[in-house]
Amino acid sequence: MDRVPMTQEGYENLKDELKRLKTKDRYQVAKEIEIARAHGDLSENAEYEAAKDKQGHIEAKIRDLEDKLARADVIDPSKLTSDRIVFGATVDLEDLDTGEEIRVQIVGPEEGDMKAGKISVHSPMARALIGKEVEDEAVVKAPGGTRSYEVKAIQFC
Repeated sequence: MDRVPMTQEGYENLKDELKRLKTKDRYQVAKEIEIARAHGDLSENAEYEAAKDKQGHIEAKIRDLEDKLARADVIDPSKLTSDRIVFGATVDLEDLDTGEEIRVQIVGPEEGDMKAGKISVHSPMARALIGKEVEDEAVVKAPGGTRSYEVKAIQFC
């Protein structure tokens, strides 16, 4: 059973999503099924089929979240120290082609959100960065092409 690395924030977000699915979405879809069932013949009832499909997706998501939470390995980046980039690190980078500077934090697979500067530990960028030190060059091979970055700073906060 593989552990799922995540930050405390990511763990709390998954718990909140699970709670919403169990307390709100599950009951909402049950009501939709009940209303669709009241329309009569279930064999030709598209609303009923759609609601049952939705229910299946919700139950699958609940099982998935429960599994991930059970296997969670919550890591507090503020308690880490390293000269190298590891999970949880916040990294300042300079794109060597454009000179653009970006900041990213390496987070768990469920937490990735590039717009928020959070990249999944399994992403091509994170894989290229892990183990690097300040002033090292990281070559990122991604679907959009190859990019080179210089590591400017590593923080754990």
